[in-house]
Amino acid sequence: MTLTFNQDKYKDLLTTYVPKLIKNEAENEKALSVVESLMHRERTPEENELYQLLITLIEKFEQENYHFYDTPTNPKSLLSFLFEQSNKSKEDLQAFLGTDTVLDDILEGTHNITPEHAQKLGAFFHVEPSLFLE
Repeated sequence: MTLTFNQDKYKDLLTTYVPKLIKNEAENEKALSVVESLMHRERTPEENELYQLLITLIEKFEQENYHFYDTPTNPKSLLSFLFEQSNKSKEDLQAFLGTDTVLDDILEGTHNITPEHAQKLGAFFHVEPSLFLE
């Protein structure tokens, strides 16, 4: 069965969440919390559209306001920076990824970050996954 996009449901979602350009950290946090609530479940086509829109708005805000987007870095130092800035721990990420050996190998530099890992790391830290790929 193919799910169809329902304009009325999407209008209701837009009315509820009122997505707009993000101009400050409080608005970014609000958008991040909506994205996080949508991230870990099956989304309707309308919710998926809202999810993608919010991710685009968040990425735009973060590119304009977080300087690490402009700094070439390696994935290990980027992970260290993101842990420091997010107040999240290695254990939080291990629980999110569902494994500890891959993360340890990445941090030790003995395992490259795959595109799949980059997607998961991007979702966990709310950043562009391509940052993790060399």
